[in-house]
This record gives sequence, C-alpha cells and structure tokens, in this order.
Amino acid sequence: MALLEQWRSIAYDESVGKDKLQRLWASYFQEEKEIYAQLLKNPEEVVTGTVKELADKYQVSLMTMTGFLDGINDSLVESNPIEEMEEDTQVNLGFHKESLYKNMVAAEADWLYNLEEWKDIFDEETRKALYKEQKASTTIVKEAKVYPNDPCPCGSGKKYKKCCGRVSKDASK
Repeated sequence: MALLEQWRSIAYDESVGKDKLQRLWASYFQEEKEIYAQLLKNPEEVVTGTVKELADKYQVSLMTMTGFLDGINDSLVESNPIEEMEEDTQVNLGFHKESLYKNMVAAEADWLYNLEEWKDIFDEETRKALYKEQKASTTIVKEAKVYPNDPCPCGSGKKYKKCCGRVSKDASK
C-alpha cells in the first residue's frame, strides 16, 4: 500500500472515534507548523531527499511527512509523485512562495499563514494583498438584477421594460 493511501486511511478513519481523530490532527498541525517554520527560514533553499530522510530531518513520523507532502504538493515548483510514493521515493520541497501563502489562506490555516517567518518573506502590505486575492478568487459575484422600472443598462435613458427588456410581439405568441 502506497504511503499516501496509508496516511489517508489513518487520518480520515472515523471508526476510531472523534476524540482520537482530533488528537491526531492536533498533533499533526503542530508538527506541520514546525516544518513550515523551518522551511520558511530559508525559502530559496530547495530541500530534497527521500520521504524517510525528510521525516528524520524534521523529526516526524513517516505518516506525518506523508501528510505534509500531500498538503504542500500544490504549492511546489515541481510536484512530487505523491500517489505512488514510498519511503525511499525522492521528493523535493521547492515551493512557490505566493502559491504557498495563498494555499494556506485557502485552507483557512491561520496558524500557518500567520507564522512569524512570513514577515521576512513578504511585507505586511503584500501579505494582505495575497490574502485578499485568494479570498476574492473564491467569491461568487452575482450580477445585479435589472427590474422592469430600472433605467436600462444600455444607457438609453429609457426604463428597461420600454427598451432592452421589451418582449417582442412575435416572442409572446
């Protein structure tokens, strides 16, 4: 069984009970935060190694590193083969800074996008702009509805019902 499949079977196994899953995720999020803090200290460095080597380097379990690699994969310059990854698979952690920040915002992971290390990478104005850009990208904006007595949006000055909203006699039959 590939590592990712093992990780998902553990991390999303509701049969173990809500309390046990909450403890697992709380522990995972703390370890994830520590890995990101280390990575962000030197964002230009591309960390590479096998899954096992990276787990040892960051002092986490193989499953935690697998979950971490799954989470960061969409932010990487070069994606890792996470679906078929084994402990001896070579992986890299070379990430796009903007993409990583926005993905953390999208995941609503405030414990990650508020890490102190981001302050050395982006100034406050840039962080706010990236935050707003990410939030706006998932916001659905509905066009304003034009009612019959509203001014016509074409700019004619007529009411909508007397202009572009007019139903032709042939269409009403």
